[in-house]
Amino acid sequence: MRCRSVKYLGLVLLVGIALAACKKSNIRILDKAPVIRINSVAPTTVQAFSGRTEVVLQYEDGDGDQGSLHPDSLMLEVRDDRLTAADFYFVPPLSPEASNVPIRGTIRFRLNGTFLFGNGATEVTNYSIRLRDRSGQWSNTVLTPQIIINRN
Repeated sequence: MRCRSVKYLGLVLLVGIALAACKKSNIRILDKAPVIRINSVAPTTVQAFSGRTEVVLQYEDGDGDQGSLHPDSLMLEVRDDRLTAADFYFVPPLSPEASNVPIRGTIRFRLNGTFLFGNGATEVTNYSIRLRDRSGQWSNTVLTPQIIINRN
């Protein structure tokens, strides 16, 4: 009888240790609409027409439908805040097109051909950026820090 109670106590202790070893997972369910953040923007001072600013975005998407195989699918919207119309950029597939998996990563692109509107020596602007997925959902809009554009 005593042997049976020792085995039972051992089993209870083993189960207790196993349950104590389990930790709550910190896995976060991602939204199906893309979410972006700015990692870096450099340089923030450029020469008009010849200067190039590199922007690095961090993205996450709950269903992984980012980018496209079709070069006419322009999914990255970048708008110079001095203008009303935006420029659009091609984004290659960031996961296989048939997959439905959460993804995270970075997108790098360059702002080329910055220009001055007026006759001054310097102008300042920001760029508003957002990302569209293959199902047509837009991400949040992020704003770059000020970009200073100097006359050559």
